[in-house]
Amino acid sequence: MITQPIYNAQGETNGEIQLSEGVFGQPANASLVQQAVVAQRANTRQVLAHTKDRSEVRGGGKKPWRQKGTGRARVGSNRSPIWVGGGITFGPTKNRNFSKNLNVKMKRQALRVVLSDKLSSKRLAVMDEIAMTDYKTKTFKAMIDAVSGKVFTNNPKVSVLILDKAPAGTTKNSARNLVGVKLLGLDNINILDVMKYRNLILTKAAVAQLEEQYKK
Repeated sequence: MITQPIYNAQGETNGEIQLSEGVFGQPANASLVQQAVVAQRANTRQVLAHTKDRSEVRGGGKKPWRQKGTGRARVGSNRSPIWVGGGITFGPTKNRNFSKNLNVKMKRQALRVVLSDKLSSKRLAVMDEIAMTDYKTKTFKAMIDAVSGKVFTNNPKVSVLILDKAPAGTTKNSARNLVGVKLLGLDNINILDVMKYRNLILTKAAVAQLEEQYKK
């Protein structure tokens, strides 16, 4: 087990928590993390570029000229790809599929590796709870700054991801306008967000849920 201090809203230590090595003590595996990142980015990719082939281009019903006797090359349609205004032969189409499959075991292990890296790099903090009774962005920022100033002293740039088990609406709305700060419920946890933000703050409830869901 790994012992970590727990911080309150004022940035003061409020006890300790034991973190499971099965979730927060995994060895580095850059290849696995790279596969998980590529798969998530590919599965969220939108297929926007689309060109029309000769069957989709408007027109082309009548044969431009008769088959023989004109001295010109034979042609069946003015929508041919070699004609101006014709279809495109090898252009991108909306039927492309960029999705990639990654099994559940690999996804979970990749997330364990990233969480372990945050902890070993001293970029992970645990708070007892994050609860806002009013919609106050200023109050929420002061709370995060208090914890960040105590834990992430070597990271002057603010970039914090906060994970809670099920954040209330007041808490979500208090955090949504802060630059460089993102609040997520555990239902929406993903490896890209965990890697994108330099620092990670977990609540005690989030730690318990993570260890229950991602333990080996």
